[in-house]
Amino acid sequence: MPERMAPWPLTGRERERAAFASAWAESRLQAVVIFGPAGVGKTRLAEDYLAQAARDGWKGGRATASAATAAVPFGAIAHLIPTEVDLSDPVQGFATVARTLAGPQHGRRWAFMVDDLHLLDATSAVLLRQLLDNGAIRLIATVRTEEPVTEAVEALTRGDAVHRIDLVEFDREQTERLLRAVLGQPVGRRTLEAVHAASGGNVLYLRELVLDALAAGTLTSDGEIWELADDRPVATGRLAELIGARLARADEAARPVLELLALCGPIAFTDARILAPMDVLVALETAGLIQVTTDRRRTSMQLAHPLYGEILRAAIPALQRRTLLLQQAGRIETYGLQRRDDALHLAAWTLAAKGTADPVLLVRAAGLARYAHDYPQAVTLLQALPEEDHTPGSRVMLGDVLFELGDPHEAEAVLKVAAERAVSEQDVLAVTMTRTFILVWAGARGQDALAINAAARAQVHSTEGMRALRYNEGAIRVASGEPERGLTMLTDLEQAIRDAPDPVAWLTAVTMKSYGLALTGRTIGATDWARRAHAAHLAVDHQTLFAHPAVQLISLTAALSNHGGLSEARDVSRQGYTQLTAARTPPVPQIWMAILAGYTEWLAGHPAAARGWYAESIALARRSNHTGALRPALGGLAACAAVLGDLKAAEHACAVARTHPSLPCMAAEESLGPAWLHAARGHFARARAELLDSAQHVRAAGMVIPEALLLTDIARLGGAAQVTDRLAELAQLCDGPLISGRARLAAALAADDSSQLLTVSRDLEEIGADLLAAEAAAAAAEGWQRTGESRRANAAAQRAQVCAARCQGAHTPLLTTGRATASLTHREREIAQLATSGTATSKEIADTLHLSVRTVENHLQRAYSKLGVTNRRELADALLRQDVAEPRRTVPGS
Repeated sequence: MPERMAPWPLTGRERERAAFASAWAESRLQAVVIFGPAGVGKTRLAEDYLAQAARDGWKGGRATASAATAAVPFGAIAHLIPTEVDLSDPVQGFATVARTLAGPQHGRRWAFMVDDLHLLDATSAVLLRQLLDNGAIRLIATVRTEEPVTEAVEALTRGDAVHRIDLVEFDREQTERLLRAVLGQPVGRRTLEAVHAASGGNVLYLRELVLDALAAGTLTSDGEIWELADDRPVATGRLAELIGARLARADEAARPVLELLALCGPIAFTDARILAPMDVLVALETAGLIQVTTDRRRTSMQLAHPLYGEILRAAIPALQRRTLLLQQAGRIETYGLQRRDDALHLAAWTLAAKGTADPVLLVRAAGLARYAHDYPQAVTLLQALPEEDHTPGSRVMLGDVLFELGDPHEAEAVLKVAAERAVSEQDVLAVTMTRTFILVWAGARGQDALAINAAARAQVHSTEGMRALRYNEGAIRVASGEPERGLTMLTDLEQAIRDAPDPVAWLTAVTMKSYGLALTGRTIGATDWARRAHAAHLAVDHQTLFAHPAVQLISLTAALSNHGGLSEARDVSRQGYTQLTAARTPPVPQIWMAILAGYTEWLAGHPAAARGWYAESIALARRSNHTGALRPALGGLAACAAVLGDLKAAEHACAVARTHPSLPCMAAEESLGPAWLHAARGHFARARAELLDSAQHVRAAGMVIPEALLLTDIARLGGAAQVTDRLAELAQLCDGPLISGRARLAAALAADDSSQLLTVSRDLEEIGADLLAAEAAAAAAEGWQRTGESRRANAAAQRAQVCAARCQGAHTPLLTTGRATASLTHREREIAQLATSGTATSKEIADTLHLSVRTVENHLQRAYSKLGVTNRRELADALLRQDVAEPRRTVPGS
């Protein structure tokens, strides 16, 4: 954890550091001046520049100008002037300073750093100018861009011999890199978005926000990823003092405007003019405290930084707060609620001021807040509604937003009351859809959801209503691991989109239809339906409270990945997650988008990237109490950690996963962690048994692609002959290159056909399956090495190395075998690893693998002979030497 006073690493300023090195090497250079607003890291960068100069042999001196020193000649730089110099005669004195600094041999080179050069007194500026002109010093300085400077100081920052560096706030990528360097582990994307937005990329603000959050315990790590407990960081301590001091410099006449902006957010420019004259508003804009924007004919004003409002609100007295809110609410009413969100603002401000508001207005405003994904505001408005004014519809909305805020249990309690009081068909359908969605995706309770959906049929009689329930059952069954049965209910969707007055049921149905098609191998159709759903959702987004249109990219990612379009799937998942995060959508779609992004990277053979996505989804799911996603996400993370050699993290993830309910449609992903953990320990037979058991389960459910993925892993762990025929059958059922390539890999492994393995390697690399491509090439190299075809073996080994270089340190048996023990068979290597992984006797190994002791001893003897060793200790050393020759890479966060 970073210390509060320790300098943070200078991450994200590589371009500026390189620019300094290049400029400093120029013989004609006199000064490097860093310009930028307060808090962007000018001083830290200047200190680095001074240190670079010192490493190049320059003597260094440092000064800091201030408002206090500006009133005294040489007040800031007096300590840099040799004490024996008499400055009563400036002409002679300045020349003496230059000679003294140069030294007896005129060989000293001085680099002076002056922080806040804009505050330097004129006499000091004149001295520095002369020292620069005669080559006695070079200057490194910082200037705050929004501050005025004297003519003498300005002369130091102009000219061809001055190199100017403009420093701006960090973008998101720079913020992420800095936080990762400081915290030592990745930061969740939601947290990154919140911290970056709150700080505005200002490095000083960023530092104080993070340190305060760490001290308060609101920024924590689960061992994989750092996440904020709250939606946004809070300015406290030193940062609050800094911002408060800056706000205090505003004219007292501007205070009402700043307070109103803090309470009500952006306001019309005409409203601001009521509170303060134009010259005051201009001064606020010039000082960088407010921003004025024009949209068509409407000019509005807002605070220049999100943290300003937080600091201002904390200082507004209660009666002043009430007065400002009611006055602004009165203005909105006078205008006649002209804008879409006026009702939301009117209700929120009235409620905050009086503690109550018109019930109709509260419900209307809550709907607007829900649509804008402002769930805390929606809950506040709905919970202010008197009990007698609640309707089934308002309770459904309340249950929904409680669920989105991470309280599914309270949401279910509210929805049960709504179900008991629902009379109209519309209310019954709304309650049913919301309850079943929460049960399935928050708690993996598919059977309970099916029972509620079935019970609703007794209260629904219209054709459209019955069709909506049929769609809902189909969606539940797909999620519950019954894709074929679910798909039979998701029919006539073309007609439904034309006829349905409410597109929510149709969009839900299409989302799960696409996913069901992907599970059953019909990935072309799955991709087509997902794209159509996304387009349709974009077209009706203004009509529905259904989640953000980017949710459709979840099913599109699944379809593309399962088809074999891994590169496009990666782009779609990142695009979707970025859109969901930026729009502050509820956690559920973000959780599943992150899981699918991790799944895509796993299929591509990029375990470190996959691990990051799975960690992201786990942190979100825990924070929002959506346990239904935890088991598959933990299974995926465990598999990644095992392949990366982090067995401790894999063991922990597997243990935690077992405490959460299973989601049937993700059963295959859930089994990956235990299987690959067994493999990492050298227990290949146990790994294959785990995978086979899961494969039989998903086969019974009709999930074609999950079965194929599991069987391929069996082949990769030495069981190719066991699964080749079934994989060939599955490849005929799937319409994409992913399963076809995997089936051909298993067949080539079973046949020990090096030529075919190399062909398969090229095909797998073409679709972006880098790890499988590397394994196929490594197996080909091993085969040719055994038959004495060294040239072909070396070529295949080189291909394996190239592919493996993209696999982020993945460590699998096929890669290890091809690299480390080319002459060992799969069985010999399996026994060799068991013999060296502990104190297992030959009999214990025989019992584990269901072999005779004599067979185990024969395999061990052949391994000894091939590797040139005579005992188990030497065998372990031989295997270890090969691993050390190409070590596992350390994975961030592992």
